[in-house]
Amino acid sequence: MTISSLFLCYYWILVVISWLGWISAQPLVPALFIFGDSIVDAGNNNNLETLVKANFAPYGRDFVKHKPTGRFCNGKLASDFTAENLGFTSYPLPYLSKQARGKNLLLGANFASASSGYDDTTAKIYNTISLSKQVDFYKSFQKKLVGMVGNSNTSSIINGSIHFVSSGSSDFVQNYYINPLLYKKYTTDQFSDILLESYTNFVQELHKMGARNIGVTTLPPLGCVPAVITIFGDDTNSCVENINKAALSFNDKLNSTSQILQARLSSLNLVVLDIYQPLHDLVTKPMDYGFFEARKACCGTGLLETSFLCNSKSPGTCKNASEYVFWDGFHPTEAANKILSDDLLAAGISLIS
Repeated sequence: MTISSLFLCYYWILVVISWLGWISAQPLVPALFIFGDSIVDAGNNNNLETLVKANFAPYGRDFVKHKPTGRFCNGKLASDFTAENLGFTSYPLPYLSKQARGKNLLLGANFASASSGYDDTTAKIYNTISLSKQVDFYKSFQKKLVGMVGNSNTSSIINGSIHFVSSGSSDFVQNYYINPLLYKKYTTDQFSDILLESYTNFVQELHKMGARNIGVTTLPPLGCVPAVITIFGDDTNSCVENINKAALSFNDKLNSTSQILQARLSSLNLVVLDIYQPLHDLVTKPMDYGFFEARKACCGTGLLETSFLCNSKSPGTCKNASEYVFWDGFHPTEAANKILSDDLLAAGISLIS
């Protein structure tokens, strides 16, 4: 399918969804629940004693009111655009924020935490919220919801909502590849198996709690991330192919594991959302999508900076982030997130039941 055909397809999907949303005058699903890492963290880490934060300038400079929120981006995340595509006029609030209470919880919640992963030890290293702890928070969320709307309405909300998961990147980049206790003991395939066991438990737990529509993203092309090229690229400006190969292998196993879970849990609608290929295309053919820089990020030198290393005094920060695929050393810009969210929309249309 040509690029023009893909864009036409996305356009008509958006038209249909917008039309349906106009008729119902409400979101297409009751609520949106978000789990995972920094790709979807909307500010939970603001409330933790951790160095992994993004609640300071220049993060958020292109977001609402041009203020940082804790999002690891200059503006909106792909999950923010997803919420908009579903008809929500506001985004699920970080569960640890003071605003995440009362009626604000009726539209869902964001449990994600930067530097967390499928492996709980990844979060322990950075003192962030592990995926299993995110599930615990989800349980407490459901208790609060029952207190507001009762058991029956809570079940209807949970059953009909979308549960969005983005995890695994930190397990590899911020744990496995820098931890000799792991890379000397396990091959990448063996480590992937460990992560997928945790993934299986996570999905089964969500299902037990009433989740029926779950969308999980694949790993991105980790070897093409600016900081990864800087650290592991042997002085080249090209993607680190052995790390990309590990990501692709994990993604294959994620697909097969998800198919097994889908067959085992008949009431589950589990969709694997590929972000590897869309982001790889942006990195390798940036000008085809209106970008001019894919090797360096916008913030600072663009080679390594992220979290506290990307700050208002970082020299060299670009003026127009929309020309860049990456905002900091690890995370896409709002412009890139918009394109990725359109791919998620096309792939995840079946989650709207």
